[in-house]
Amino acid sequence: MIIRRSRSVLVAATLLAAPLMISLVVIRPAHAWRIVYDPTNYSQNVLTAARTLQQINQQITQLQNEAQMLINQARNLASLPYTSLKQLQQSVQKTQQLLSQAQNIAFDVQKIDQAFQTQYGNASMSASDQALVAGARERWQNTVGGLQDAMRVQAGVVSNIDTNRAEMSALVGQSQGATGALQATQAGNQLLALQAQQLSDLTALLAANGRADALTTAEQAAAAEQGREQRRRFLTPGSGYQPGNAQMFNNGN
Repeated sequence: MIIRRSRSVLVAATLLAAPLMISLVVIRPAHAWRIVYDPTNYSQNVLTAARTLQQINQQITQLQNEAQMLINQARNLASLPYTSLKQLQQSVQKTQQLLSQAQNIAFDVQKIDQAFQTQYGNASMSASDQALVAGARERWQNTVGGLQDAMRVQAGVVSNIDTNRAEMSALVGQSQGATGALQATQAGNQLLALQAQQLSDLTALLAANGRADALTTAEQAAAAEQGREQRRRFLTPGSGYQPGNAQMFNNGN
């Protein structure tokens, strides 16, 4: 009986003590929690943040480079705001007009061939003296006209010098102040066009001077041929020179 009673007391004491033990285990004061510092985890977090920041900076730099590239492309595609085409065309047309106003024998192959067959060929043995004189005068007029045409072309070319100088100065300024490749290329192309116009003036000048020299030489050759024909007629018996009496003074009257 005594043993059973002691066991009952032990079980009852155990049941009463259990909630107190649970409360001691579960309920702990707030100041009892500790913050654990992990250096390895902290360093990894710092490295991750640094890599992320580096990637962001690289992306920003890439965007800046792309924006600058677009700006450069826009500059390279910008057209030159200046053109000298009209002035160059006017200079070329002026020189061409002077060449087209060539007198008598113009710059035409068929007309030149026809003129040399009729005017600068062999002197006709059947032509009258008056016809020979008229032919010589016509050739002289051609020579004088060619010389005048050459001088007119020279004057026109000289008058283009001031225009070309102004255009060259403007184009060089535009080329030096070009903001992109397209503007620089266009300015260079216009400078080449200016040089081509100057070469065309030089070609026209050489052509006009050559024409004048050719007409002078042709006139001299034709005059030599006509002189031989007139000498032949002069020395031909029966139709040449006939001597006669010449009265120098009026016998004192």
